[in-house]
Amino acid sequence: MAQNADIECLDWFHPNLNRHTAESILLQNGRDGTYLLRPSSKGGGEYALSVKFEQSVKHFNIVCNGISIVFGHASFRSINEFVEHFKNKPLIGTESSQLVLLKVPYPRDVHEPDTYESVTVHAEFSTAEDSVNNISFSLNTKEGFLTKLGNIFKTWKTRWFVLRRNELMYYKEKFSKEPIRVLDLNECLECSEDKTGYPEKGNVFKLVFKWRTFYMYSTTPQDMNDWIHRINWCLREYAR
Repeated sequence: MAQNADIECLDWFHPNLNRHTAESILLQNGRDGTYLLRPSSKGGGEYALSVKFEQSVKHFNIVCNGISIVFGHASFRSINEFVEHFKNKPLIGTESSQLVLLKVPYPRDVHEPDTYESVTVHAEFSTAEDSVNNISFSLNTKEGFLTKLGNIFKTWKTRWFVLRRNELMYYKEKFSKEPIRVLDLNECLECSEDKTGYPEKGNVFKLVFKWRTFYMYSTTPQDMNDWIHRINWCLREYAR
């Protein structure tokens, strides 16, 4: 069907994503309102629009019947009409009476590392709409404990670190709600292993900023190298 071909040419249509993978991608790499289109598990000309909203992912059904594109109670003659309509009307109501604002399409072609950590989530199923914006995406994420050297008092303390996009955050504990600090990797000059400063610790690496150098160590060489690899990937990806 021509409509199906038009939909599948969209740069935010993901032909090989299932529900679980879409949830993992959007939760790890999206912000509220990030969305993508994928085939529905129902098949038969049906698609699912997956949207990140308040730390969950909602899924909305779209049907192409060869005559029109059916989306909730509305129908459209073409994919262009569909997109144009939701550019101008981004708010949608779900069965739970929540309003979801569609902001940023998640592109099919992104540059990413070879692996990313999986996420197990629960999502809702409903009916929805659309909008467009340009943004840079990646799947480069990591979480885990590192032991960091203090700035004023030179003591080592274990913190929970979270790498998301171009930010490295660290928390007092794994389930702390607010980070102690958020480091903007756009300002980072170097991330590398430190072999001379603290040889008694082992697995030490450093993040160099103009205003401070952060030292931290991991439990294994493999984990240290993974942190260095992922952070350096962010430095290259988000370099200005």
